[in-house]
Formats: sequence, C-alpha cells, structure tokens
Amino acid sequence: MSHVSLTYHIVWRTKRSERTLTEEYERHLYFYILGICKDKQCYLYRINSMPDHIHLCVEVNPSISLSDFVRIVKQESSKWIKENRDWFPRFDGWGNGYAAFTYSGKERPSVIEYIKTQKEHHRVKSFREEYEEWMREMGIDLENDLFFND
Repeated sequence: MSHVSLTYHIVWRTKRSERTLTEEYERHLYFYILGICKDKQCYLYRINSMPDHIHLCVEVNPSISLSDFVRIVKQESSKWIKENRDWFPRFDGWGNGYAAFTYSGKERPSVIEYIKTQKEHHRVKSFREEYEEWMREMGIDLENDLFFND
C-alpha cells in the first residue's frame, strides 16, 4: 500500500478581480466546494474568501492532477454561483489561472491558520500585494507573470 500526501494552498481570483463574492452567502459556496472535494476524494482542510478571491488548503487525491482538480472546482463552482445569481448578482466568472503552493503536513497548521484569518489579513494588505509577496518568497519571477491578466 502506498501513501501520498499532496497538500496545497490554492488561490484564484474572480474575473478582473471584481468584488463579486458576497460575504452573506460565501458559506453556501464553501459547502458546495466541499462537496466537489469530497466527490473527487480530496480533503478540504480550510476554505476562505474575500470578495475578489478564494483560498483553499486541500489534500488532492493523487489519482487526479492538480490542474484537473482546480479546473473542475472552478468550472463547477462558477456554474453553481451563476445558478444562484440572487446571492452573487455581480459574479461574471473566475479569472484565468490559479496559484498553488505545496506544503508538508508539518506546515499545514500554519497554512490553515493563514487562510482562516484572511479577512483580518486583508485589512492591511491587498490581494495583489499578498500575491507578489508569495511569488518573491517562492523565488518566482513576476516579470512574466500573467495571474492578473484576463
């Protein structure tokens, strides 16, 4: 028997970074995404969002690629949000791409805590500032980065 632990911190944004995720109904979106994760046999440790982006700490089942997992979650959640237009009236879709970072089981609690405190964190730092800080920490060149292009 094999054991594989693939824990990711995944983040993606709304199209054009528009502030379209309503705090009043975000928990409904979280439960829907939790259902997608369960269906794909992935374990969602934590989810949180701001009006313009969403964070997941998730253990992805090794039978599914990361890109397929994110594509499925984005497609299915976008469809569900549009079906619930009354809750998210300005939502026009997810932005292009995503960012994903791997973490060990030992680091997982700090990632979970970070995602849990997003609303407090973004009182002092914008999402773009946060994203650029991650890229620098990961040694990723921002010169050719297309994350914020739609």
